[in-house]
Order: sequence, then C-alpha cells, then structure tokens
Amino acid sequence: MSDAPAPWWRPDRHADRRPFLKARSKMAAAARSFFGAQHFVEVDTAVLQISPGNEAHISAFATEIISPAAETSELFLHASPEFAMKKLLAAGEERIYSFGHAFRNRERDKLHHPEFTLLEWYRAKTPYQRLIEDCAGLLAALAQAAGTDLLVHGGVSADPFEDLELLGVAAAFDRYAGVDLLATVTGAAPDRDALAVAAGRIGVRVTADDSWSDIFSKILSVKIEPQLGHGRATILMDYPASEAALANLQEDQRLAERFELYACGVELANGFGELTDPVEQRRRLAAEMAERQRIYGETYPLDEDFLAALAIMPPASGIALGFDRLVMLATGAERIEQVIWTPVAKPVPSK
Repeated sequence: MSDAPAPWWRPDRHADRRPFLKARSKMAAAARSFFGAQHFVEVDTAVLQISPGNEAHISAFATEIISPAAETSELFLHASPEFAMKKLLAAGEERIYSFGHAFRNRERDKLHHPEFTLLEWYRAKTPYQRLIEDCAGLLAALAQAAGTDLLVHGGVSADPFEDLELLGVAAAFDRYAGVDLLATVTGAAPDRDALAVAAGRIGVRVTADDSWSDIFSKILSVKIEPQLGHGRATILMDYPASEAALANLQEDQRLAERFELYACGVELANGFGELTDPVEQRRRLAAEMAERQRIYGETYPLDEDFLAALAIMPPASGIALGFDRLVMLATGAERIEQVIWTPVAKPVPSK
C-alpha cells in the first residue's frame, strides 16, 4: 500500500486548497487593476523560444518543432518572458506587463515548481528606482485583495503596508555575516580566495571548484536571505557587477543596477536597470554559458534577434515577481503546490 498523498484533485484535498486558490484569483485581479490604473498594457508572449534565457544556474525544458517538410529544430520553453518583452520595448511599447507561466527545470521544493507564474513588467525611459515604488504599491494592493494584514512564512511575518527597507548587498554581508564583500572585488576580477577565507571563517563550506560567484551565492543563501524581510519587506540592492548579467553598471563599476525584493526570508522579485549594449550583453551571456558548461556540461543558444533588438531598445527598467510565492505569503500556505490550481505531476523516474 502506497504512503504517497492522495492526488490534489481528490475533493477532500482540493477543499483544503480552495481558500488559497480563491485568494489567488482575487490577487490576480488586483494585480491587473494595479497595472491598468498606471496605463500598462498586458502582453502575452510566446512560450516557445529560440533561447530559454542564458543564466548559468537556470535550467530549461527543451522540445522539438517539426516543419511541414518534416525538418526539425530545437526550441525551449522560456524561463522568463524577458527576451520577448524587451523586443516589444524595441518595437515601441513603453509600459508593459506579462502575467503568465514560466518553466524551469531542476527546481522542485516548497518554494520552487517546474511550471510557475511570473508577473513581469517593464518601464521604458524610466530609472530602476521606480520599480521599487511599484513593489511597495503592489505588495499593499495584493495583500488588501487577499484580506490580510501580514505576509507570513516559516514563523516570520512582514507588514505589506510598511515602508520597504532599503539595504545594500555589501551592508547585508557586513551586518549578517561579518564579511567585507567589497574588499574581495577591488581588482579587475573578484578575489575568489579572499571570499573563500571569509566563508570558512563563518562556517560556510567551500569546495575547491567553487568560483567567487558560487561562494557569494552560498553566503547569501545561508547567512543573508533568511534574515531579510522580517517585520517589513526588504529591497536588497546594489549587487556586485558579476551577479547581474542583464543589468547596467553603476557609477561605481563594481556594482550593478540590480535589486531583489524579500519578505519573510523569501525572495519575491528580481529587478534591473536594463543593459542595452548588445556587444556587452553578448559578452556577458557567453560568459554565463561558459560557466553553465563548466557546471552542467551543457549550454543554451543565444537569441540573435534579442541581441539585435537591444541596439534600438530605449533605456528601461524591468522586474519579475514570483506570483505564486506572494500568494503563499499572503495566505499562509506552506508549499507552493497549495497555491497552484493544477500542479505539475511528479513523474516516476525511469530505471
């Protein structure tokens, strides 16, 4: 007799999820009203793309397209509508948002699902700081729609109506880990060994093949992220340049125009002042794919149309928010599958 839980579609299990899903629907309607009031246009981008995205640690789902002449080519389910939406900015759209599904492989736990909902929006000719204002307004509007005064997860709460905390990455490393992060990025390339020593001192395990970026991510996930968004939501900003392949650099070239939104120790959104230099973007994406080849033994193609579109794309800022996670925090759900209408089936591993 199997110990596996009953399927989600069993009436008794669905009854437990129904309050979360009803709140989800109200929050989705509130999100559309929020953007509609600011004269955004909702866009519906194709899921099938030449490239799923080119971030080293984001894995994709591949598929095959067959022409009427029986010729085959590889396509991917997008990990984000980002490339397509930037093409729309190049085409002349100025305020756009997408409310749709994204797909990421190798990801499934309490906060991750292979198919999930991204709320992604872009503002042309607007600095990225404006997106922080959007985050504050959106948190309040969606919490109100869900009928809650608090976001909660893992025993931690955050008031969605409070002013956001603004915290630099370097300041967060100093506050929560006692690490002088910028001291390891003073030269032409980050000092991997210096960060490895700092990580070892605070009990973060480092392996011989860990890069500076790997060690940065380990310290961030172990020491920093769990502390963010307590009492009120936090904007973690001013990321090191090496951790923002799609963002503009700041006047201090060690830092990029990137920030993330956290509540209750959970990452909710990732925003950028968007890079529009196609030559520099190609260089960065190629570097990301070289890193992916080193780690996973595979790469994804570059989207040449996307790179060409950057040449005429206006200055812009953009952000993607994990909608399912925000629903979790607004409803008190413990697992992401509780707030997804029809979760992806868990396949039986092949022998």
